[in-house]
Amino acid sequence: MGWFLLALAIVLEVAGTTCMKLSGGFKEMVPSVLVFVFYGLSFTAFIYALKTIDLSLTYAIWAGVGLALIAAIGILYFKEPVTVPKMVFMGSYLSV
Repeated sequence: MGWFLLALAIVLEVAGTTCMKLSGGFKEMVPSVLVFVFYGLSFTAFIYALKTIDLSLTYAIWAGVGLALIAAIGILYFKEPVTVPKMVFMGSYLSV
């Protein structure tokens, strides 16, 4: 159950971060509200995942997979450019 909750926490965190972009600096009401909803649910699932998975492992997976998914969404959906600095910094974070 812990691994399911961790996966759920990651999906909800990615949804919340995507809503941050869609909110236009909190100018759009629905995405702005969903930021808080998704992050609240994400942290709740994360906390329950911690009952059965070590903190260091849980956080490393949550942060790493979340970063990779958000980068993919940014590049593929929001058409953000793929730059050398972006790839270097993400690569250095994910290789740790």
